[in-house]
Amino acid sequence: MTDTGTRAFRGLRLGGFAAVALAMAGQGAAAETLESALARAYAGNPTLNAQRAGQRATDENVPRALAGYRPTVTGSASAGVSYVSGKLSVLAAGTGGGGGQETLYPRSVGIGVQQTLFNGFRTDNQTRQAESQVLGGRETLRNTEMLTLFSAAQAYMNVLADTATLELNRNNVEVLEEQLRQTRDRFNVGEVTRTDVAQAEARLAGARAQVSLAEANLRTSIATFRQVIGIEPRQLAPGRPIDRYVPGTLTAAVDIGLAEHPAILSALHAVDAAEAQVKIAESSLYPTATISGNAAQTLDQQIAGTRYFAGSIVGQLTVPLYQGGAEYAQIRQAKEQVGQARLQAELTRDQVRAGIVTAWGALEAAKARVIASQAQVQANEVALNGVREEARVGQRTTLDVLNAQQELLTARVNLIAAQRDRVVGSYQVVQTVGRLTTRFISVPVAQYSAKQHYDQIKDLWYGVRTPDGR
Repeated sequence: MTDTGTRAFRGLRLGGFAAVALAMAGQGAAAETLESALARAYAGNPTLNAQRAGQRATDENVPRALAGYRPTVTGSASAGVSYVSGKLSVLAAGTGGGGGQETLYPRSVGIGVQQTLFNGFRTDNQTRQAESQVLGGRETLRNTEMLTLFSAAQAYMNVLADTATLELNRNNVEVLEEQLRQTRDRFNVGEVTRTDVAQAEARLAGARAQVSLAEANLRTSIATFRQVIGIEPRQLAPGRPIDRYVPGTLTAAVDIGLAEHPAILSALHAVDAAEAQVKIAESSLYPTATISGNAAQTLDQQIAGTRYFAGSIVGQLTVPLYQGGAEYAQIRQAKEQVGQARLQAELTRDQVRAGIVTAWGALEAAKARVIASQAQVQANEVALNGVREEARVGQRTTLDVLNAQQELLTARVNLIAAQRDRVVGSYQVVQTVGRLTTRFISVPVAQYSAKQHYDQIKDLWYGVRTPDGR
């Protein structure tokens, strides 16, 4: 084998993600790390930011419910012109007979206040329901955060793996081009047959097709990286698993997931909200008590120069006797929805448990595959060296050499896939147990607090500006 072939063969011997260093790491440039990519996704991912905006909208349900405790105040004013004609005795008291006319400018101003004293505990239960929706929304937001971070980890590792795979396939093409050149030289001197040349040409054509496929896969991975993380991948550092955050046993992982996973907690808050809806529906059967006060000042209503003031305070009690039966249907409907919510919570528990078991098995399999693939690569390296030496003395054919090269390439590609799955698998286990958050895995990024917005608006009595100034 010539020096050129040896150099190409050494390029093929790049192990694991070592090939990524050639393709992704720039001289003197700061490399993007997996942690920094997660931070970018946490801060700028549109799906996650949209969920945050939705949670802020959900927060407003609480002040809307609390408005039921507060009075409503209305003001009114009127002004106009009226023309009156007729006998003077009609127009002004104490005048004699005869005809006359007068133009009046009636005006009035008033204020009304109404306060609900009792509405069957509707406001109490609407507030409870709104608070449950806020808490459930926070858990949904946390679940979206975990899914976003996991997608970012997948996208990052996919770019690394596909880049390494592309480099291996390109190096393989270089090896096969050198192999084809040597085979043609040996054919010219009569050492091999035309069949050997054809085999080398076929294998080279297949390798070039694999390069095209690897390039397409890498372009897809780069597009997904841009979508999830928000930037183009330039210089990516190798990714590392987060084994320190993985529970020690499968049983511990399941226990943590059932206790902490946001999907389960969100489902339980949905049960609370559904139970509150039953109480809200039942409030339609209770009496309602209100008190209202009104004050009004009127001027020139019928006679010029007149001024009247009127004020009143009225208490009202309304007792529902029969309203057509719709309220009873709403109560029954709400009770069925509580049962549905409870069943949904149980379904979510089963889904979380299944997800943990699946992710745990995939991680264990990836660990075993890495070890096996490393051994396979080492064995194939030895085998390829041996086949090449035997081919030099005529004990092996060109096809044997080509097959050995292909087996080594396949082993190295499998090792890259196993290493990628090893890293992604650790993130998946942490995600399925409900702990893949920037706070728990210590990602260096400014934390978003859903509670901060809630505290800013929950007691607002008025105002149309949002806390961010919009």
